[in-house]
Parts: sequence; structure tokens; C-alpha cells
Amino acid sequence: MVSAVAQIADDDRARLRLWLRLLRTTRAIERELRERLATAFDTTLPRFDVMAALDRAPEGMMMGELSRFLLVSNGNVTGIVERLVADGLVVRSHRDGDRRAAIVRLSDAGRTTFAAMAAAHARWIDELLGPIEPDAARDISATLATFRSQWENDA
Repeated sequence: MVSAVAQIADDDRARLRLWLRLLRTTRAIERELRERLATAFDTTLPRFDVMAALDRAPEGMMMGELSRFLLVSNGNVTGIVERLVADGLVVRSHRDGDRRAAIVRLSDAGRTTFAAMAAAHARWIDELLGPIEPDAARDISATLATFRSQWENDA
């Protein structure tokens, strides 16, 4: 009897190995970033991600828009935003007086705090991915962008 893995064609096996390497690499980098954010800024990666999304939209984002951008549920985003509001890093306003249509954006303190976190994050990524030459990084990124656009359009 032949194992299921042995039945996989060489090309498919190469793609499977690629998937596993991407997954392991992503998990390792994410774990390191989580630790560094906790140590340096006493924050979490999800909080950083919310602040990064809001930094890209200085005019603010609707809560639903924010959750779609981050590819997480409204409930996950709501809890994080509530804590960021309580910490004074995010402000919430309501569109046209509609309390259900909350728009959130970084506060002045949030922009300052995020700028420091983003600078450290960029240094950490440069350190963690330092062995990859810039041209190779651009090539890998372009390949992954092509792949993403192929399956994203079908969704």
C-alpha cells in the first residue's frame, strides 16, 4: 500500500512544500513580532494591526470597513477598538448622528504611539528578513501578489 504523500506528483509536492515553508515562516515571524510588541510597547499584534489600518485612513473607517480590511469578524474588531478608545489611542464618532454608524480613527496620541511602533516594526521586519536580498524580496512579493490576484478575483 502506497501512502497518500507518496502518491502526490512531484509538482504538487513542490507546492505542498512551499505552502508548509510559507506557513512555518509566517508563524515564526508572527511569534517573534508578538513577543517584541509585548516587550517594547506592552501591546498585541491585533492592536498593532488595527492601528496600522487606521493609520492608512486618517479620515477614519467605519467599523464594518475596518473588520473587512483586517479580514476578521466585527466582534473581534469591536473589542480591540473599545480597549484602544479606553487607552486614548483611538477616537470614535458617529456619522450623521446615527449611533450604529461608528467611525473610528487614531487620536493624536494614537498617531504618535503608532509611529513609534511602526518604526520599530519596520526595523524588526528588516532584521528578520535581512538574509533575503532586496531583488529576491521584490520577486517573491510579485509572485505572491500574482497568485493572490488570481484567487481573490474568484471570491
